Amino acid sequence: MRTLRPTLPKGYVDHPISEVSWDYVEKRLTDSVNYWLCTVKPNGAPHVVPRWGVFLDGKFYYDGSPETRHARNLESNANTTLHLESGNDVVIMDGESAPAPKPDPDLAQRLSEAYCKKYESEGYTPTPDQWNEGGLFIFTPRQCLAWTKFFENPTKFVFE
Repeated sequence: MRTLRPTLPKGYVDHPISEVSWDYVEKRLTDSVNYWLCTVKPNGAPHVVPRWGVFLDGKFYYDGSPETRHARNLESNANTTLHLESGNDVVIMDGESAPAPKPDPDLAQRLSEAYCKKYESEGYTPTPDQWNEGGLFIFTPRQCLAWTKFFENPTKFVFE
């Protein structure tokens, strides 16, 4: 992963003074409860939905029916943007989403534990075998933009 300064128009952030650390971004991605997922419809229009999910091993896992609009969009265009809820403490990730294969037992256990820790109070407690027949998706980031104070620390992470 490379850490860069994002390219912004003159006058936006001419004198940044710091960077956001990847550790901070990773904690935000792990601790967040709600995420905004943007996929692309076959006609090219964006489609945005709130999602629950877990960030593990540098990837975002989310689940749902393959019949949902956002899942069907992936059949023709895997490009996806993932955004956390805040417009001030910002994390925006661009990458690709796809249906995940059946997770190996260790990953399935870790996913189940992470989901239960986060969403048990909401009544969602998936078991490790929940995704044996599908319904699990994986978002793999290409890049991430993050800032806590836009004029001071916009930071870009590029995953290679």
